[in-house]
Amino acid sequence: MAVEITSKIVGYRIKQPERPTPEPVLAEEDPLTVRIPSRPEGTLEAVSEKISYVGAEGRKKVYLLVSFMPVEGVVGGQRVVIERPVEFFFPSGQLSSEHQWITATMRSLSLAARGGYVTQAVADLRKVAWDKGLVRCGMNRWNKPMFHDSEVAAIAWSIQQILYRRGFLDQDGHQVPVETLVARYAHRMQHGHAWQPEERPTVDEASGAPVSASGAPATVGTCPECRGDLIMMDGCPTCYAGCGWSKCG
Repeated sequence: MAVEITSKIVGYRIKQPERPTPEPVLAEEDPLTVRIPSRPEGTLEAVSEKISYVGAEGRKKVYLLVSFMPVEGVVGGQRVVIERPVEFFFPSGQLSSEHQWITATMRSLSLAARGGYVTQAVADLRKVAWDKGLVRCGMNRWNKPMFHDSEVAAIAWSIQQILYRRGFLDQDGHQVPVETLVARYAHRMQHGHAWQPEERPTVDEASGAPVSASGAPATVGTCPECRGDLIMMDGCPTCYAGCGWSKCG
């Protein structure tokens, strides 16, 4: 299209192509520690579990509920989503202890979960001891009974196991890295079900040694004498190759 120039030309400049505006860099925001102001309205997905343990007052069974929700964050300049526990609920009337202390503990755990430090809070509860003797609750990775210093510690261990099966903690109660949590949540969105840990090995009735899915005893290390496989026998690492070495002597 022609344009008529009616005034004196005093200068000129070549028009440059427009450059695209660079996208703003997102500030890092760890989804594990981002604070959740309050429990969101509406429905949350939750896990309800019956916990059984044996203490000084005999066998007891209690119920525990843990709610989860997706939480957004920014890692490596990318917006990501993980799943975090946000609420712990222990229905009252299940124990002879004062209900107000049980309720207060669950409220404190819920605040810790929304504040981003629930892993440390649950680990601290496992250190609680009392004067009524050990409490038996659950089995370890080798299907041996677990003993805890109090009912509180037993329930805290059970909470860690719930979070482990949900993929939030590892089997020892340590925090799973945020990159792994991102991958597990993406897996859930893609496949329609949550990440699940591998099944624990079963135990051979005759020897008491754990057995893998293939039927062979599960190994727990290497023999320092003959470099053969070690298996758990009667709660002690023992050489399966036949040299007779045992950690317990």
